[in-house]
Amino acid sequence: MQQLCRETHSPVELSLCAVSHVRCSPYRYGRYAKIHIPIIASVSEHQPTTWVSFFFDLHILVCTFPAGLWFCIKNINDERVFVALYAISAVYFAGVMVRLMLTLTPVVCMLSAIAFSSVFEHYLGDDMKRENPPAEDSSDEDDKRNQGNLYDKAGKVRKHVSEQDRPEEGLGPNIKSIVTMLMLMLLMMFAVHCTWVTSNAYSSPSVVLASYNHDGSRNILDDFREAYYWLRQNTDEHARVMSWWDYGYQIAGMANRTTLVDNNTWNNSHIALVGKAMSSNESAAYEIMKSLDVDYVLIIFGGVIGYSGDDINKFLWMVRIAEGEHPKDIRESDYFTPQGEFRVDKAGSPTLLNCLMYKMSYYRFGEMQLDFRTPPGFDRTRNAEIGNKDIRLKHLEEAFTSEHWLVRIYRVKKQENRQALDHKLRNIAAKQKYTSKKVLPSRFH
Repeated sequence: MQQLCRETHSPVELSLCAVSHVRCSPYRYGRYAKIHIPIIASVSEHQPTTWVSFFFDLHILVCTFPAGLWFCIKNINDERVFVALYAISAVYFAGVMVRLMLTLTPVVCMLSAIAFSSVFEHYLGDDMKRENPPAEDSSDEDDKRNQGNLYDKAGKVRKHVSEQDRPEEGLGPNIKSIVTMLMLMLLMMFAVHCTWVTSNAYSSPSVVLASYNHDGSRNILDDFREAYYWLRQNTDEHARVMSWWDYGYQIAGMANRTTLVDNNTWNNSHIALVGKAMSSNESAAYEIMKSLDVDYVLIIFGGVIGYSGDDINKFLWMVRIAEGEHPKDIRESDYFTPQGEFRVDKAGSPTLLNCLMYKMSYYRFGEMQLDFRTPPGFDRTRNAEIGNKDIRLKHLEEAFTSEHWLVRIYRVKKQENRQALDHKLRNIAAKQKYTSKKVLPSRFH
């Protein structure tokens, strides 16, 4: 099974293969994918869903959804069997991957509506029952007419004295009002939360970032579009850009430039080769870039503004994917300290401090002091002072850095035709005059 999974290149086939191998256990699936299919496990949407994500997307429906499921099972029929099975299956698969929350939300809305409807029916329908009491039985009417009879009709069971003419005890108006107000407040809170989530999380494009000041004013960080516009205007239309696959579609669509890998992650070996270039030292990476005919290298660096989705935080996934295809050249353990820590400061691994990704991210960063309270070269994302401040590039040169250092682009230097020779004047010995001593015949005299 493992050999079959390695030979399959489609992410869908890989995920199905992994799920069938681990018998649909979320924990075992994540562990298996991380070891054997890191390209699948590296996608953020494929991570297991946390309770924070559940509450962020569903809010109070997390609590009302089980109540609606209980009401469904309490009065089970053929239609409700389908809803119950759908709910249980969707909850399981939504816990496996974050992206499968989309399959859970429809049934959560339906069952939560059932829960709210049942509560309102119970607490608001009591007066209606009292105003319209059920019709009395004809046998009861006969009893009233024949109160003097000492015997009952055959087959009739007389009610106990305590059960006769006892008024129904309904819920008090205070209880009904409190429960109704609580339900309405929950629905209002849910509407406010949905509006906030829609405006802040689901309406902002990923290429435009926003930050807020202490006074509540908002700053727009437009580094992505700035970098893509620079690529479009200042590079040859046939230039090839090497970056991690996350930004492939953006570079192709907004910069109109060719990328080596993109979000269509079917070619795992090609992505692993790019990861190997990022994980190797500059000289080894230059040989790979020459073989791929790379003109520019684009990376994302968030150490200046504290952006946690940069390439340094994704770097271990590049190492794992590269190790899967090139285990002799790349080993994940080489990028950790002897204590098993991934650090970018002086205590970091020498392999990490000299790899291409580290050099491109922190080039000239050691000269920058962001705050008077922090030393030069302090990374706000990792909260550490970088360990290698004197970075020099031999085969690359900085071409563009965006306003907030979020996007950095490097130009790959072209290889010289041949090694330059020292131009020295050649010393040529003077030739001596040569006189022939041969005697000519007499007829030439």
